[in-house]
Amino acid sequence: MLAEKTVQLLLEQDETEVTVSGGQSYLDALFTSLQIDPIDGFQFVDATNFKRSELNYRQHIVFCQVYDAFVASDVKLALLEDLPADYKVTVVEAAGSASEKIRHIPIADLDRNMEVGNLTSVYIPPVPDALLHHTFSRLREVIHTLRAPGGCPWDRAQTHESLKEYAIEEVYELMDAIDQQDDAGMVEELGDILLQVMLHSQIGEDDGYFSIDDVIKSITDKMIHRHPHVFAPDEGENKDWDTLKREEKDKQARPSVLSGISKSLPALSKAYQLQNKAAKVGFDWEDVTAIWNKLKEEIAEVQEAIAEKDSREIEKEFGDVLFVMANLTRHYQINPEIALHTSNRKFISRFLHIEKRMNEQGRKLADASLEEMDYYWDEAKEMEE
Repeated sequence: MLAEKTVQLLLEQDETEVTVSGGQSYLDALFTSLQIDPIDGFQFVDATNFKRSELNYRQHIVFCQVYDAFVASDVKLALLEDLPADYKVTVVEAAGSASEKIRHIPIADLDRNMEVGNLTSVYIPPVPDALLHHTFSRLREVIHTLRAPGGCPWDRAQTHESLKEYAIEEVYELMDAIDQQDDAGMVEELGDILLQVMLHSQIGEDDGYFSIDDVIKSITDKMIHRHPHVFAPDEGENKDWDTLKREEKDKQARPSVLSGISKSLPALSKAYQLQNKAAKVGFDWEDVTAIWNKLKEEIAEVQEAIAEKDSREIEKEFGDVLFVMANLTRHYQINPEIALHTSNRKFISRFLHIEKRMNEQGRKLADASLEEMDYYWDEAKEMEE
């Protein structure tokens, strides 16, 4: 019954009578040769058919059926994704027999200068935590430790409310890294965003309401439900993304088409989302020209409020202008928040150039004329092109 696919195939044939006779297990000899106790946790893996994501490095792992150098190379490459090249593993040949051979080698040598055959196994001893910092389970343990009694006072003091500002800050820092095409920066900022997810989830678990498992299940269920063409292509007619989203909202009994938009979104993003949702049920301009005309109308109303020196009306009319601008960007498939973020970065870059040029002359920015600043602004603009 051990590592023999042929037996499994025979057992699956109803018309075939099969008798399985017991015998001494190869595993008994292997455990004896390696001097390990499988009760500590043990994985027996078919080297010809395994997934790296299923390996649990905190347990004893034995790859069987390492038939040749190609299979050994597959095992090696999978291990090198998680472990250093000099991590020692054990190669066992013909365990328990007179021909038994045991060698301890680094992972890098698994497919080099070694004989392999149908009696070859590769043993991976439990891996210390210091080498598992890239794994999700280790991250979860670290966050749990920080929040546990005796952990970090700052982390223990945090609440969902106190962390809100950090979540927003980390998202914008990620946007900066993306704009700069900074891969290392993206890794760091994505990690900071993941930290926010883990902290909120740990707080939820500490309070007894939810855990990271619930968070992961929620998004996994959602992605599978919204991609029936991928996960259930044979189950009738597939629905589009928006229809599937509406079905989810119907189940949650939300009262409005506009439900589900975060109250904490920046105002420009919220305006964009509100109009996007309304448009999906037909509340939209038929022609973008009408929106441009509406913008002109709103600008005229701003100018009228300014002429009347009514500060409250000026604020309201400027708000209407921004609201129409958000709608315009939507019609051109532009996210207004990202567009404004890009312009902010451009302004900062050009203004810093003006400061730099003035410093090179030993002068203060306040001493420069508007014409000089415009000149250096145009200079910075030309450098961007």
